[in-house]
Amino acid sequence: MAKARDQKIDLIRGTVDLMILRILDLQPLHGIAIADRIRQNTQGAFHIQAGSLFPALHRLEQEGWINGEWTTNDQARRIKAYRLTASGRKQLSVEIRTWERVVAAVSQVLGTN
Repeated sequence: MAKARDQKIDLIRGTVDLMILRILDLQPLHGIAIADRIRQNTQGAFHIQAGSLFPALHRLEQEGWINGEWTTNDQARRIKAYRLTASGRKQLSVEIRTWERVVAAVSQVLGTN
């Protein structure tokens, strides 16, 4: 019997970036809320750990695709909220087209296309 860890879906970096950009296209969120939203939207199939999430957010911010702003939450804790930039919206379109090509190619290999 496979262990639960073996059943988890591994994400490549581009997939994580795509999901983050899409989530932020809907509304600005802080890091943990982004991970929670991805987990909710995928019905638990994808659980992005902090060790993958925060480097991805930093990378996307350096690219200029998202913008982070420090604020405080209801408990007066400092959090960084992220929002998609205009450049990020353009990149999201690029990432979606790339993803669609990947899915089509894999479907052809699997014979499901």
